[in-house]
Amino acid sequence: MLEPVVQEETSGCGIAAVANILGKTYAEMKAIANAMGIHAADESLWSDTQYVRRMLSSAGVQTSTDELPFASWDALPDVALLSIKHHQEEGRNFWHWVVFKRIDGRPLVLDSASYLPSNIREDFHAMQPKWFIEVKSA
Repeated sequence: MLEPVVQEETSGCGIAAVANILGKTYAEMKAIANAMGIHAADESLWSDTQYVRRMLSSAGVQTSTDELPFASWDALPDVALLSIKHHQEEGRNFWHWVVFKRIDGRPLVLDSASYLPSNIREDFHAMQPKWFIEVKSA
């Protein structure tokens, strides 16, 4: 049974997304992130991709070097970090991290937002990813 991690902090979607990829709880991943100097309340993380890469890399998981433009759901790799809910504030880009996974060929999105009725999403039309980071070995 797939149990998606729900973020426990308003700005904890990156920590929760990495926890979803690594199979850890939010508390476990938060402790690892904090030990690396990564804190959900740090506003510089809200528009940066390096911290999720660092957390994955420290667990031995490789990611694509660049953010890749989203073309279609079918074109995504089997595991990817997706950026959705893009917006700008004072000239800075912000987004919400979610995890795309194919499980037994079935595409799913693990969305850590605490307000959702289900954190396993299949309403692909409602999400508008801008780009993604391929997760190569999880």
